[in-house]
Amino acid sequence: MNEAIRPTRNVELGASAEEFQNLHEFIRKARANLNQNAWDYIVGAAETETTMRRNRMALDEIAFRPRVLRNVAKVDASVERFGRKLRLPVMLAPVGALEIFDPGAAASVARGAGRFGAAHMLSSVSEPGLEKVAEAAPDALRIFQLYVRGDDAFVEDCVSRAVASNYAAFCLTVDTAHYSRRERDIAKRYVRASRLRATGGDFQKGLEWRTVKLIKDKYRIPLIIKGIATAEDAAIALDHGVEWIYVSNHGGRQLDHGRGAMHVLPEIVDAVKGRARIMVDGGFCRGSDVVKAIASGADIVGLGRMQCWALAAAGETGVYRMLELLEDEVVRTLGLLGATSFAEVNKSCLHPATTTNAPSVFSAFPLLEIEPYRY
Repeated sequence: MNEAIRPTRNVELGASAEEFQNLHEFIRKARANLNQNAWDYIVGAAETETTMRRNRMALDEIAFRPRVLRNVAKVDASVERFGRKLRLPVMLAPVGALEIFDPGAAASVARGAGRFGAAHMLSSVSEPGLEKVAEAAPDALRIFQLYVRGDDAFVEDCVSRAVASNYAAFCLTVDTAHYSRRERDIAKRYVRASRLRATGGDFQKGLEWRTVKLIKDKYRIPLIIKGIATAEDAAIALDHGVEWIYVSNHGGRQLDHGRGAMHVLPEIVDAVKGRARIMVDGGFCRGSDVVKAIASGADIVGLGRMQCWALAAAGETGVYRMLELLEDEVVRTLGLLGATSFAEVNKSCLHPATTTNAPSVFSAFPLLEIEPYRY
Protein backbone atom coordinates (compact mmCIF):
# COMPACT_ATOMS: atom_id res chain seq x y z
CA MET A 1 0.00 0.00 0.00
CA ASN A 2 1.21 3.52 -0.73
CA GLU A 3 2.70 5.36 2.26
CA ALA A 4 0.29 8.27 1.82
CA ILE A 5 -3.10 8.54 3.45
CA ARG A 6 -6.06 7.46 1.36
CA PRO A 7 -7.85 10.60 0.06
CA THR A 8 -10.77 11.65 2.26
CA ARG A 9 -10.53 15.42 2.01
CA ASN A 10 -13.84 16.62 0.54
CA VAL A 11 -15.22 17.91 3.85
CA GLU A 12 -15.91 21.63 4.20
CA LEU A 13 -14.34 23.37 7.17
CA GLY A 14 -16.59 23.07 10.18
CA ALA A 15 -18.44 20.03 8.83
CA SER A 16 -16.68 17.63 11.22
CA ALA A 17 -18.50 18.72 14.38
CA GLU A 18 -21.08 15.94 14.05
CA GLU A 19 -18.54 13.28 13.12
CA PHE A 20 -16.10 14.11 15.93
CA GLN A 21 -17.65 14.72 19.34
CA ASN A 22 -14.93 13.08 21.45
CA LEU A 23 -11.18 13.27 21.00
CA HIS A 24 -10.84 9.49 20.81
CA GLU A 25 -12.92 9.49 17.62
CA PHE A 26 -10.00 11.06 15.75
CA ILE A 27 -7.85 8.09 16.67
CA ARG A 28 -10.34 5.57 15.34
CA LYS A 29 -10.75 7.49 12.06
CA ALA A 30 -7.00 7.95 11.67
CA ARG A 31 -6.45 4.21 12.10
CA ALA A 32 -8.97 3.50 9.35
CA ASN A 33 -7.29 5.97 7.01
CA LEU A 34 -3.64 5.01 7.49
CA ASN A 35 -1.52 2.07 6.43
CA GLN A 36 0.52 0.21 9.05
CA ASN A 37 3.75 2.10 8.41
CA ALA A 38 2.15 5.53 8.81
CA TRP A 39 0.22 4.33 11.86
CA ASP A 40 3.36 3.01 13.54
CA TYR A 41 5.05 6.35 12.94
CA ILE A 42 2.42 8.03 15.13
CA VAL A 43 2.06 5.49 17.91
CA GLY A 44 5.61 4.14 18.08
CA ALA A 45 8.61 5.18 20.14
CA ALA A 46 12.18 4.08 20.75
CA GLU A 47 13.24 0.52 21.66
CA THR A 48 11.03 -0.69 24.56
CA GLU A 49 8.84 2.46 24.34
CA THR A 50 9.31 2.95 28.08
CA THR A 51 9.82 6.72 27.91
CA MET A 52 6.62 7.11 25.92
CA ARG A 53 4.63 5.21 28.54
CA ARG A 54 6.26 7.20 31.34
CA ASN A 55 5.01 10.39 29.70
CA ARG A 56 1.46 9.21 30.25
CA MET A 57 2.24 7.76 33.68
CA ALA A 58 3.67 11.08 34.85
CA LEU A 59 0.48 12.86 33.85
CA ASP A 60 -1.80 10.23 35.36
CA GLU A 61 0.09 10.39 38.67
CA ILE A 62 -1.29 13.89 39.21
CA ALA A 63 -4.73 14.44 40.72
CA PHE A 64 -6.65 17.69 41.11
CA ARG A 65 -7.56 19.59 44.29
CA PRO A 66 -10.72 21.47 43.29
CA ARG A 67 -12.09 24.54 45.07
CA VAL A 68 -15.85 25.11 45.22
CA LEU A 69 -18.45 27.85 45.67
CA ARG A 70 -16.64 30.17 43.31
CA ASN A 71 -18.34 32.01 40.49
CA VAL A 72 -17.18 30.21 37.35
CA ALA A 73 -20.05 31.21 35.09
CA LYS A 74 -17.50 32.71 32.70
CA VAL A 75 -14.25 30.86 32.05
CA ASP A 76 -11.63 32.29 29.70
CA ALA A 77 -8.96 29.80 28.60
CA SER A 78 -7.03 32.31 26.48
CA VAL A 79 -3.49 33.52 27.17
CA GLU A 80 -0.99 35.93 25.64
CA ARG A 81 2.20 34.43 24.24
CA PHE A 82 4.77 35.94 21.87
CA GLY A 83 2.78 39.17 22.00
CA ARG A 84 -0.29 37.43 20.59
CA LYS A 85 -3.55 36.28 22.13
CA LEU A 86 -4.13 32.54 21.88
CA ARG A 87 -7.42 30.80 22.60
CA LEU A 88 -5.45 28.12 24.46
CA PRO A 89 -1.86 27.91 25.78
CA VAL A 90 -1.31 25.20 23.20
CA MET A 91 1.14 24.71 20.37
CA LEU A 92 0.97 22.05 17.69
CA ALA A 93 4.43 20.59 18.21
CA PRO A 94 6.97 20.01 15.41
CA VAL A 95 6.38 16.68 13.67
CA GLY A 96 8.36 15.51 10.67
CA ALA A 97 6.86 13.91 7.56
CA LEU A 98 3.33 15.24 8.13
CA GLU A 99 2.77 14.66 4.43
CA ILE A 100 2.13 10.95 5.13
CA PHE A 101 -1.03 11.95 7.04
CA ASP A 102 -2.52 14.59 4.74
CA PRO A 103 -1.57 15.99 1.32
CA GLY A 104 -1.41 19.52 2.76
CA ALA A 105 1.03 18.34 5.44
CA ALA A 106 2.30 21.16 7.68
CA ALA A 107 0.39 23.79 5.71
CA SER A 108 -2.88 22.12 6.72
CA VAL A 109 -1.80 22.07 10.37
CA ALA A 110 -0.69 25.71 10.33
CA ARG A 111 -3.95 26.83 8.73
CA GLY A 112 -6.05 24.84 11.21
CA ALA A 113 -4.06 26.17 14.16
CA GLY A 114 -4.19 29.73 12.85
CA ARG A 115 -7.94 29.65 12.22
CA PHE A 116 -8.53 28.38 15.74
CA GLY A 117 -6.03 30.61 17.53
CA ALA A 118 -3.28 28.20 18.63
CA ALA A 119 0.43 28.27 17.87
CA HIS A 120 2.15 26.01 15.33
CA MET A 121 5.80 24.93 15.32
CA LEU A 122 6.99 23.76 11.91
CA SER A 123 9.52 20.93 11.75
CA SER A 124 12.38 21.50 9.32
CA VAL A 125 11.78 17.96 8.02
CA SER A 126 8.11 18.41 7.16
CA GLU A 127 6.69 19.52 3.83
CA PRO A 128 5.99 21.94 2.22
CA GLY A 129 8.79 23.89 3.88
CA LEU A 130 9.41 27.13 5.69
CA GLU A 131 8.33 29.68 3.10
CA LYS A 132 5.33 27.79 1.74
CA VAL A 133 3.87 27.20 5.20
CA ALA A 134 4.25 30.92 5.91
CA GLU A 135 2.42 31.69 2.67
CA ALA A 136 -0.33 29.18 3.52
CA ALA A 137 -0.95 30.56 7.03
CA PRO A 138 0.36 34.14 7.12
CA ASP A 139 -1.70 35.17 10.14
CA ALA A 140 -0.96 32.13 12.31
CA LEU A 141 1.46 32.27 15.23
CA ARG A 142 4.23 30.29 13.53
CA ILE A 143 7.52 29.03 15.00
CA PHE A 144 10.27 27.29 13.03
CA GLN A 145 12.16 24.28 14.42
CA LEU A 146 15.55 23.19 13.05
CA TYR A 147 17.50 19.95 12.93
CA VAL A 148 21.05 21.01 12.19
CA ARG A 149 22.10 19.38 8.92
CA GLY A 150 24.96 21.68 7.93
CA ASP A 151 27.63 24.11 9.10
CA ASP A 152 27.29 27.58 10.60
CA ALA A 153 26.29 29.03 7.23
CA PHE A 154 23.47 26.47 7.02
CA VAL A 155 22.18 27.48 10.46
CA GLU A 156 22.42 31.19 9.68
CA ASP A 157 20.56 30.71 6.41
CA CYS A 158 17.70 28.91 8.21
CA VAL A 159 17.42 31.59 10.88
CA SER A 160 17.50 34.38 8.29
CA ARG A 161 14.76 32.70 6.26
CA ALA A 162 12.60 32.26 9.36
CA VAL A 163 13.02 35.94 10.21
CA ALA A 164 12.20 36.97 6.62
CA SER A 165 9.03 34.84 6.71
CA ASN A 166 7.85 36.42 9.97
CA TYR A 167 8.14 33.40 12.23
CA ALA A 168 7.58 34.43 15.84
CA ALA A 169 10.50 32.41 17.21
CA PHE A 170 13.24 29.99 16.20
CA CYS A 171 13.68 26.59 17.84
CA LEU A 172 16.82 24.46 17.95
CA THR A 173 16.28 20.76 18.71
CA VAL A 174 19.12 19.34 20.81
CA ASP A 175 18.08 15.81 21.83
CA THR A 176 18.74 14.03 18.51
CA ALA A 177 22.53 13.71 18.47
CA HIS A 178 21.97 10.09 17.42
CA TYR A 179 18.86 8.78 15.71
CA SER A 180 17.16 6.24 17.94
CA ARG A 181 16.22 2.64 17.23
CA ARG A 182 12.56 2.72 16.12
CA GLU A 183 11.99 -1.00 16.50
CA ARG A 184 8.52 -1.06 14.97
CA ASP A 185 10.17 -0.08 11.68
CA ILE A 186 13.25 -2.27 12.17
CA ALA A 187 11.12 -5.35 12.83
CA LYS A 188 9.34 -4.78 9.49
CA ARG A 189 12.63 -3.98 7.71
CA TYR A 190 10.97 -0.72 6.78
CA VAL A 191 12.93 2.48 6.11
CA ARG A 192 10.87 5.63 5.86
CA ALA A 193 11.42 7.68 2.72
CA SER A 194 12.27 10.76 4.79
CA ARG A 195 15.08 8.81 6.46
CA LEU A 196 16.48 7.80 3.08
CA ARG A 197 16.57 11.47 2.06
CA ALA A 198 18.18 12.63 5.32
CA THR A 199 21.75 13.94 5.10
CA GLY A 200 24.12 15.82 7.37
CA GLY A 201 23.55 13.77 10.51
CA ASP A 202 27.12 14.33 11.67
CA PHE A 203 26.37 18.02 12.12
CA GLN A 204 23.62 17.19 14.63
CA LYS A 205 26.00 14.81 16.40
CA GLY A 206 28.58 17.58 16.70
CA LEU A 207 26.14 20.24 17.90
CA GLU A 208 27.41 22.22 20.90
CA TRP A 209 26.48 25.33 22.89
CA ARG A 210 28.57 27.43 20.49
CA THR A 211 25.71 27.23 17.97
CA VAL A 212 23.32 28.62 20.56
CA LYS A 213 25.75 31.50 21.13
CA LEU A 214 26.05 32.05 17.38
CA ILE A 215 22.29 32.48 17.01
CA LYS A 216 21.94 34.70 20.07
CA ASP A 217 24.86 36.92 19.05
CA LYS A 218 23.61 37.52 15.51
CA TYR A 219 19.79 37.47 15.63
CA ARG A 220 17.08 39.14 17.69
CA ILE A 221 14.41 36.48 17.07
CA PRO A 222 13.41 34.69 20.32
CA LEU A 223 15.31 31.40 20.66
CA ILE A 224 13.82 28.15 21.95
CA ILE A 225 15.96 25.15 22.95
CA LYS A 226 13.99 21.92 22.54
CA GLY A 227 15.00 18.76 24.37
CA ILE A 228 16.05 20.15 27.77
CA ALA A 229 15.65 17.43 30.41
CA THR A 230 17.80 18.54 33.36
CA ALA A 231 18.18 21.59 35.59
CA GLU A 232 21.87 21.69 34.69
CA ASP A 233 21.20 22.19 30.98
CA ALA A 234 18.40 24.65 31.70
CA ALA A 235 20.91 26.76 33.67
CA ILE A 236 23.37 26.74 30.77
CA ALA A 237 20.61 27.79 28.39
CA LEU A 238 19.79 30.71 30.68
CA ASP A 239 23.45 31.71 30.70
CA HIS A 240 23.24 31.93 26.89
CA GLY A 241 20.21 34.22 27.01
CA VAL A 242 17.73 31.66 25.70
CA GLU A 243 14.17 33.00 26.00
CA TRP A 244 12.30 29.68 25.96
CA ILE A 245 13.22 26.31 27.51
CA TYR A 246 11.40 23.45 25.79
CA VAL A 247 11.07 20.41 28.06
CA SER A 248 10.76 17.39 25.79
CA ASN A 249 11.89 13.80 25.38
CA HIS A 250 10.73 13.69 21.75
CA GLY A 251 7.57 11.85 22.75
CA GLY A 252 9.70 8.92 23.91
CA ARG A 253 11.09 8.55 20.40
CA GLN A 254 14.76 9.21 21.23
CA LEU A 255 16.29 8.09 24.55
CA ASP A 256 14.64 4.95 25.93
CA HIS A 257 14.15 4.72 29.72
CA GLY A 258 13.96 8.48 30.12
CA ARG A 259 11.78 10.29 32.62
CA GLY A 260 8.24 11.34 31.83
CA ALA A 261 7.95 14.98 30.78
CA MET A 262 5.79 15.90 33.77
CA HIS A 263 8.40 14.36 36.07
CA VAL A 264 11.03 16.63 34.50
CA LEU A 265 8.95 19.83 34.36
CA PRO A 266 9.06 20.75 38.11
CA GLU A 267 12.86 20.46 38.09
CA ILE A 268 13.10 22.86 35.16
CA VAL A 269 10.59 25.31 36.63
CA ASP A 270 12.59 25.43 39.87
CA ALA A 271 15.85 25.96 37.97
CA VAL A 272 14.51 28.65 35.64
CA LYS A 273 12.78 30.68 38.38
CA GLY A 274 10.94 32.85 35.88
CA ARG A 275 14.06 33.92 33.95
CA ALA A 276 12.74 32.25 30.77
CA ARG A 277 9.44 30.91 29.54
CA ILE A 278 8.82 27.16 29.44
CA MET A 279 7.28 24.85 26.85
CA VAL A 280 6.59 21.17 27.43
CA ASP A 281 5.42 18.22 25.37
CA GLY A 282 5.27 14.47 25.81
CA GLY A 283 2.01 12.55 26.05
CA PHE A 284 -0.33 15.55 26.33
CA CYS A 285 -3.70 14.69 24.76
CA ARG A 286 -6.54 15.95 26.95
CA GLY A 287 -7.71 19.28 28.32
CA SER A 288 -6.92 18.10 31.83
CA ASP A 289 -3.34 17.39 30.69
CA VAL A 290 -2.97 21.00 29.53
CA VAL A 291 -4.29 22.34 32.84
CA LYS A 292 -1.89 20.13 34.81
CA ALA A 293 1.09 21.43 32.83
CA ILE A 294 0.18 25.10 33.17
CA ALA A 295 -0.55 24.66 36.89
CA SER A 296 2.91 23.09 37.22
CA GLY A 297 4.62 26.14 35.72
CA ALA A 298 4.65 25.64 31.94
CA ASP A 299 3.66 28.49 29.65
CA ILE A 300 2.77 26.50 26.51
CA VAL A 301 1.90 22.83 26.01
CA GLY A 302 2.86 21.04 22.80
CA LEU A 303 0.62 18.46 21.13
CA GLY A 304 2.33 15.91 18.91
CA ARG A 305 0.46 12.64 18.44
CA MET A 306 -2.94 14.25 19.00
CA GLN A 307 -2.17 16.63 16.15
CA CYS A 308 -1.25 13.70 13.87
CA TRP A 309 -4.41 11.75 14.65
CA ALA A 310 -6.57 14.78 13.91
CA LEU A 311 -4.70 15.54 10.69
CA ALA A 312 -4.92 11.93 9.50
CA ALA A 313 -8.60 11.77 10.37
CA ALA A 314 -9.81 14.91 8.62
CA GLY A 315 -6.98 17.18 7.49
CA GLU A 316 -7.16 20.87 8.35
CA THR A 317 -10.79 20.43 9.39
CA GLY A 318 -9.76 17.74 11.86
CA VAL A 319 -7.03 19.91 13.38
CA TYR A 320 -9.49 22.75 13.95
CA ARG A 321 -12.17 20.46 15.39
CA MET A 322 -9.65 18.73 17.67
CA LEU A 323 -8.70 22.11 19.13
CA GLU A 324 -12.37 22.97 19.64
CA LEU A 325 -12.91 19.80 21.65
CA LEU A 326 -9.69 20.35 23.59
CA GLU A 327 -10.85 23.86 24.46
CA ASP A 328 -14.15 22.47 25.73
CA GLU A 329 -12.26 20.05 27.99
CA VAL A 330 -9.97 22.81 29.24
CA VAL A 331 -12.82 25.19 30.06
CA ARG A 332 -14.74 22.49 31.93
CA THR A 333 -11.61 21.46 33.87
CA LEU A 334 -10.82 25.05 34.87
CA GLY A 335 -14.41 25.67 35.93
CA LEU A 336 -14.61 22.48 37.98
CA LEU A 337 -11.34 23.46 39.70
CA GLY A 338 -12.97 26.74 40.70
CA ALA A 339 -10.87 28.82 38.29
CA THR A 340 -12.01 31.32 35.67
CA SER A 341 -8.66 31.51 33.86
CA PHE A 342 -5.21 29.97 33.75
CA ALA A 343 -3.97 32.80 35.97
CA GLU A 344 -5.87 31.17 38.84
CA VAL A 345 -4.26 27.71 38.68
CA ASN A 346 -0.96 26.73 40.25
CA LYS A 347 0.64 23.84 42.16
CA SER A 348 -1.94 24.18 44.93
CA CYS A 349 -4.47 22.69 42.48
CA LEU A 350 -2.46 19.47 42.16
CA HIS A 351 -1.82 16.41 44.34
CA PRO A 352 0.18 13.19 43.88
CA ALA A 353 -1.95 10.19 42.98
CA THR A 354 -1.75 6.60 41.79
CA THR A 355 -2.56 5.77 38.20
CA THR A 356 -5.76 3.91 37.35
CA ASN A 357 -4.97 2.95 33.75
CA ALA A 358 -1.92 1.08 32.53
CA PRO A 359 0.21 3.71 30.75
CA SER A 360 0.29 3.47 26.98
CA VAL A 361 0.02 5.73 23.95
CA PHE A 362 -3.76 5.27 24.24
CA SER A 363 -4.22 5.40 28.02
CA ALA A 364 -5.77 8.88 27.81
CA PHE A 365 -8.60 7.28 25.82
CA PRO A 366 -10.03 4.31 27.75
CA LEU A 367 -13.29 4.55 25.77
CA LEU A 368 -11.57 4.14 22.42
CA GLU A 369 -13.59 1.09 21.43
CA ILE A 370 -17.00 2.71 21.95
CA GLU A 371 -18.68 3.34 18.61
CA PRO A 372 -21.18 6.24 18.27
CA TYR A 373 -24.82 5.15 18.28
CA ARG A 374 -26.60 6.12 15.07
CA TYR A 375 -30.28 7.05 15.45
